[in-house]
Order: sequence, then structure tokens, then C-alpha cells
Amino acid sequence: MNKTINNYIIVNFLKVILNVFLVFFCIAFILGFFEEIEFFKNIDVGIDMPIFLTILSIPNLIIDLLPFIIFISTMWFIISIRANSDLLSLKIFGYSNLKIMLMLSFVAFVFGYLILFIVNPLSAAMIKKYEMVKADYSRDVDHLVSINRNGVWIKEIYDNEIRVINAAELKGDFLKEVSIYKLDMNHNFIERIDADEANITNLPWIINNAQIVNINQLNDVIEVESFVFQTVYDKNKLNSLFRNLNTISFWSLITNYDAIKKIGYKKELLKERIHFFFSLPIFLLVMVFLACVFTIGSTNKKHNFYYVFVSLLTCAVIFYFKDLSVALGQTNRLSLPLSVWMPIIAVTLFCSIGVLQINEK
Repeated sequence: MNKTINNYIIVNFLKVILNVFLVFFCIAFILGFFEEIEFFKNIDVGIDMPIFLTILSIPNLIIDLLPFIIFISTMWFIISIRANSDLLSLKIFGYSNLKIMLMLSFVAFVFGYLILFIVNPLSAAMIKKYEMVKADYSRDVDHLVSINRNGVWIKEIYDNEIRVINAAELKGDFLKEVSIYKLDMNHNFIERIDADEANITNLPWIINNAQIVNINQLNDVIEVESFVFQTVYDKNKLNSLFRNLNTISFWSLITNYDAIKKIGYKKELLKERIHFFFSLPIFLLVMVFLACVFTIGSTNKKHNFYYVFVSLLTCAVIFYFKDLSVALGQTNRLSLPLSVWMPIIAVTLFCSIGVLQINEK
């Protein structure tokens, strides 16, 4: 009997999660589709390209919103089993409020690890594909910065020139093994610069040990020991753009940590991402507890509108608190790992009081 009841709880909870996921998917698709339409408004492509890119970007967004999906799913599930008296039946069969909460939280915890090992590698690959496809149409984008296995890539329009800059890695204050291609606004070759390194601490860059090939002197290579290079990107601006680690999966980050760091990603940001991945299943668990604190202890069926309002308000508060915590970490007010765990700690402390009260009901 207990096995049957357990299966009933787990299966129906997963069904609710799927339904909420589909709702979030539709919302994300609509918002992402209009964003892609804005990008391609001056480019001759069919409607299939914005749709394709939108689909590629959605899984990564869903992972970021997963704690809120689980929170809303839990509230929906509790409200539904209370409305059809299944919650009362479960208590008759010996299922306390705490036991139901533990079952739901265990499902969310396992679900989080399945997301990390199955969905996250897929979402990272889709984001990589997204960036590759988007780069093919970047001629209509003034500035573009990307990091991949081929190093650091920068595209910018400066002083009526199109610059394409490639470097093997960002190491400290220097871009290593730099190649700079200058084109006119009609994409005609002007000049190529190859250099051992570029000091990007401040603007302008200081480029060392360079070889320059100009369109007017294709057969002559000019060697320059050091010269200044005007651009809009310095070290701080590049580092701020490197905070998007969505192209790196959890498994790749764990197994290829040193190689990824060598490309140019900051060590602190990589640690922040690792803590984000490890904290995700625990975040899902505490969000289940939070949803149960709001719903499972009440027997009044007239409070459904109240629970919907509370769920939306709670999601908004946690979302902005999460952003605030990360911002404090990025400005060195908190350590980056602590900034990742701070929302979880705060929710856990709140739930610890509520769980004790619920278990007494």
C-alpha cells in the first residue's frame, strides 16, 4: 500500500512540474522570439531562424528559473491534493505533513542532479550552437565578444573600421598570441597585425613584438617592438563580458577546469559557477519546503487566490535577493561562493521555523 501511495505522490508531482515547465517554456519562447526578431529585423532571413535560435536559448533559461518552477509546482500540487481531499486521505494512511514534504523535497533534489548531468550538457551545447549561428550574422552587430575553444574573439567597429581580434588566451593583464584584422565598412582588407601579446590593463592597449601587413605593402612585413592600439575594450570590460559561462556544462567545468581557466576565464567566476551547480539541487529542495510552509498547513480551500499571490510575490523577492547577493559578490562585498549560497541560507532559515509549526498540525 505504501509503495502505491508513494508512486501516486511522485508521479503526480512530476506531472505538475511538467505542466509548470510547459507554461514557463511558452513564456520564454514568446519573449525570446521577439528578442531574436529585433536582432534580425535588418537581416534577410526567414522566420525559421529566429524560432530556431529561440529554441536553442530556452533550456539554459529554464535551468536558471528551475527553483521558481519547483516552488510553483509544489504549491500547485499541494493545493490540488487538498482541493480533492487527497491530502486528508494521505493523513488517514499515516502520512504526516513532514513526511509528504520530505518526499517532495527528495524528488526535487534528485530532479536537480538529473538536470545537472542530463539537461545541462545539452543546454550548454545548444548555447554554443546559438553563439556559432549568431556569429554568422554578426556583420550587422557593431560589437561582439566571445570565448570558445579557439580562444578570445572580439569584433568591433572603431573609427570607421571593422576590427576582428583573436587571441589564444587572456592571461592576467595580457592577451597572448594576438591577431588583428582591419577591414573597411565594405569588408575590404586594410591591415593585419600579429603580435606576441597585448597589454589591455588600460586604454589604449600596448601591443608588443608586432608584425604588420598593410594593403599597400602586401609584400613587406613591418616589425614593431611596441605601439599603442585604440579600442573600446580594456581588461575590466572584457572580464565583465566573460561572466556568461552558460556554454560550459557542469561536467566540463569539473573535468576540464584547468584548461577552461587557461583560456581566460577568471578563477573566481569559475568557482562561482561550480558553487551554482552544486547548490542547485539544494536550492530546489528548500524551495519545496518553502512552498509547503505556505500551503500544506492550511485546510481552508478559499485561500487559493492568496496562495497564487504569495507564490508570485515570493518568487519576485527571492529572484531579486538572488541578484542582489550575486552583485555583492561581484563587487567584493561578499565572497562569490557565499553570494551563491546566501539566498539558500536565507530561505532555509525561514523554512526551519515554518516546518516545526507545520509538523505539529
